[in-house]
Amino acid sequence: MTAVVLPGLMAFALLTAVAHDQSVALPGLLGPGTSLLFLMNVVPLVITGTLTHSLAQRLPEAEAMGARSVHRYDTVLVLLTVAASTATAWSVGHLSHSAAATEAGRNTLFLVGLALLGGAVRPQLATVAPVTWVFVTAFAGYRDFRRPWPWAVTLHPAGYPPTFLLCLAVLAGGLAALTRTRRPL
Repeated sequence: MTAVVLPGLMAFALLTAVAHDQSVALPGLLGPGTSLLFLMNVVPLVITGTLTHSLAQRLPEAEAMGARSVHRYDTVLVLLTVAASTATAWSVGHLSHSAAATEAGRNTLFLVGLALLGGAVRPQLATVAPVTWVFVTAFAGYRDFRRPWPWAVTLHPAGYPPTFLLCLAVLAGGLAALTRTRRPL
C-alpha cells in the first residue's frame, strides 16, 4: 500500500510547494464572465487517486478470514495520509503566506471523504466522484468572479470554520462507510 501512497504524498507536497497561488481563468457556465480555478483545487486529486488505488488492492479472501482487521488498517492508512497531506498543505500555506495552499489541505479532507462515500455506493465512484466534484465546481461553482456558491465548499476561503467543519463531517462519513462496507473500493 505504501508503495503507491508515499510517492503520491511526495507529489502532493511538490505540487503544493510549486503551484500555490497559480490559477487559470475558465468560462463560467452559470454566471457571466469567467471563473478562477486555483491549481490547488486540483492537487488533492493526487491524494484521492493514490488512496483509492491503494484501497482497491484488497484481498477479499484475507478479509473474509478475519485473522487481521483489514478495515482498521485501511482506516489508519486513510487517516495518516490525510493528516500528512493536510499538514503539508498547512505548512506550505503558512511558510509562503498562501491561502490557496492551506485550502488544499482542507479540500483534501472533503475530497477523500467524498471518495470513500462514493466507493461505498459503487466501487468506480471512489475515483470518479472527487474528479467530478472538482470540475463541476470549477465550471459552475461561482456566482460571479471570486464569489462561490454555498454548495461549492472546495472554493470557499481558507479561514471559514463552517466549511472546515463540513469537510471534517464528510471525511468522518467516508471513514464510517469504509469500515462498514464489504465491497472492495
